[in-house]
Amino acid sequence: MATTTLFLLLCAAAALASAAAAADDTGFTTFKLYFHDIVAGTSSPTAVRIAQAASSNTSSTSFGAVVAIDDPLTTGPTRSSGTEIGRAQGTYTFADQTTFGLLMVMNFVFTAGDHNGSTLSILGRNEVLTDVREMSIVGGSGKFRMAKGYVQAHTIDSGATTGETVVQYTVNVKTP
Repeated sequence: MATTTLFLLLCAAAALASAAAAADDTGFTTFKLYFHDIVAGTSSPTAVRIAQAASSNTSSTSFGAVVAIDDPLTTGPTRSSGTEIGRAQGTYTFADQTTFGLLMVMNFVFTAGDHNGSTLSILGRNEVLTDVREMSIVGGSGKFRMAKGYVQAHTIDSGATTGETVVQYTVNVKTP
């Protein structure tokens, strides 16, 4: 009886170890990149206000303004220290009347590196004054076809003096 019980426990332990190894190989990927939102200080901004409510300029949170973006994505926190691996393309809308809360609708379009030719679609609330913000990955293409997951955004430089906001994105994505 003791031998049978020991054998069953060993089989159960082996099955659990096998399941744990399989869980590590489920298509889950985590990586970091840097988003450069350039609104001023250059003749070629990458973020341009395309619409606004009549009251947006007097709102303390720019409520009602919509910005189109085509921002560089790099491997390092400065454009000179990292390689450009893609672009963040889409819009953000100032969607909160009491704080800087943005509605982000964007694609990370990868043009170089491990994910070249692939995209990730990101949607969610970005309360920019919060240290770490989380937004949903709602899809993708190429290597990220049928992706789901989330990104965490952390501001490295607010752009107050340079006009270039730098945000570190930690991408946590799962593909089938």
